[in-house]
Amino acid sequence: MTKTVVFDMDGLMFDTERMTARIWEEIGADFGARDVSALMPQVIGTKSDLIRRVFRERYGADFPFERFMARSREKTDAFVAANGVPVKPGLFALLRYLRENGFTVAAASSTERARVLRYFRATGAEPYFSAIICGDMVKRSKPDPDIYLVAARETGTPPTDCMALEDSPQGCLSACRAGMKTVMVPDLVQPDARLRPLLYACVPSLTDVIPLLKKERGAAGAEA
Repeated sequence: MTKTVVFDMDGLMFDTERMTARIWEEIGADFGARDVSALMPQVIGTKSDLIRRVFRERYGADFPFERFMARSREKTDAFVAANGVPVKPGLFALLRYLRENGFTVAAASSTERARVLRYFRATGAEPYFSAIICGDMVKRSKPDPDIYLVAARETGTPPTDCMALEDSPQGCLSACRAGMKTVMVPDLVQPDARLRPLLYACVPSLTDVIPLLKKERGAAGAEA
């Protein structure tokens, strides 16, 4: 039975993937990168080394990836400073339910820790989390399982007693490979025929995670 729920961040807790896609399109022409947002399905949920490789495969080995990403971060920070971090519907209803019902809550985000903590603190999400594992704390990024295995270890929970919440295929594969029950809440990408059989569930919003947990607890109570 689920004891710990592990959240991805971008595109799952916060509506930042669409924000990033818009910003990439805005700045892409300055770098000779046409239709750059079309790369999002390949790179969401992963670290910068993989993103760099995808960009250079598409736009050439001399693509100024570091300058592009620096500009993207500048515009992202300006947007957030002006508008706040865009929170996904149902996030705090789910976090409150988890707290009230004794679940441990953790995060496993490929984003660097400084930005994760800034977003968590800006939105008031941080107090709900017992462990926050970030991309710069593991060697291998999603879809490898490392970040979810660290989250399980940090919370003292066997992976089989963890439910992972993800919006991206790469993140879902990471959680599945770690042995967690993986629930996809799609954002920019829907699960394909290869991914669907691996998922514990696929639901349209974070609010829809609550009935899954209630059903699981109800089934465990009936067996007892």
